[in-house]
Amino acid sequence: MDAEEEASASMAEEDEEEEDAGSVALGPQEGEDDSLRRWKEQLLGDVDTTKLGESAEPEVTVLNLTILAPGRPDLLLPIPFADDSSRGHAAFTLKDGSPYSFRFSFAVANNIVSGLKYSHTVWKAGVRVENQKVMLGTFGPRQEPYTYDAEEDTTPSGIFARGSYSAKLKFVDDDGKVYLDMRYCFEIRKDWGVV
Repeated sequence: MDAEEEASASMAEEDEEEEDAGSVALGPQEGEDDSLRRWKEQLLGDVDTTKLGESAEPEVTVLNLTILAPGRPDLLLPIPFADDSSRGHAAFTLKDGSPYSFRFSFAVANNIVSGLKYSHTVWKAGVRVENQKVMLGTFGPRQEPYTYDAEEDTTPSGIFARGSYSAKLKFVDDDGKVYLDMRYCFEIRKDWGVV
């Protein structure tokens, strides 16, 4: 090795030593962070964490969708829907120009699910007419299901609004894990469908 190669090898070693000496762990690590431990305990509640370990993945099961409309009985649809869209049948029917809202029920098991969100995209005749993304939050496992109530909305009205729609519903967390990815069809008609 000549003098130039020795000098550059020595400088590389010094740089590595400086990086090692200069690297400082900023803030407490996850195992040492008392506030993080309390937050996890609050979310986990009565779950026995000794049985979970650190590798237990959260399980989210979307149980049902309920369509709520003033003056109408609630329409409870178990997920996955009894959707015959391949044969031209819709999972449900809404009346044009009427107010409605919906409620999701979902269960969380095993561990905390962080940053759970859903996206809902609707198409009519192949044209996207709605694209909605909603952050639901972070949830710990528990026996009773969680519910999410959406804000009230009004279905579009008029002859051009009526007809068949296709939709995609997706639930995903911050890590990109998909818990539900479902396609279905529904209709908007002049009158309510049979309940």
